[in-house]
Amino acid sequence: MELILKKDVENLGFKDDVVNVKNGYGRNYLIPNGLAAMATVSAKKVLAENLKQRAHKENKIVDAANKTADALKDLELKIAAKTGAGDKLFGSVTTIDLAAALEKEGHSIEKKFINIQGGSVKRTGPYNAQIRLHRDVVVDFPFEVIAEQK
Repeated sequence: MELILKKDVENLGFKDDVVNVKNGYGRNYLIPNGLAAMATVSAKKVLAENLKQRAHKENKIVDAANKTADALKDLELKIAAKTGAGDKLFGSVTTIDLAAALEKEGHSIEKKFINIQGGSVKRTGPYNAQIRLHRDVVVDFPFEVIAEQK
């Protein structure tokens, strides 16, 4: 079944992509939840025209994302967390904490666009996260988790 995505769908594609999915997935999940529409000939023509008009706006967004990416590469971020015996944390550091720390530094990035490699952080030390600023701009962002001073 060929569909046009109305929204970004994890592990499938981005908004306005034409994708092929199994009939049941399209009929029972994507279309009823408003995530996709049938890719008819007329819908594809409308999509092509919309994409042409959006190409210029898209370039400005990509340039802004690249500027943010350059600013993030220069940023050294240390997140303080409560620790127990050794280097174990009480709780963990997640994408929510990383998004909040970036917000304090002046970069507003939603937590859903941040992916910490290995999931949540449970020990102090250096870690790496991927931040997706745009579908074409993904930044590897190193950060460090340190023990909170008592």
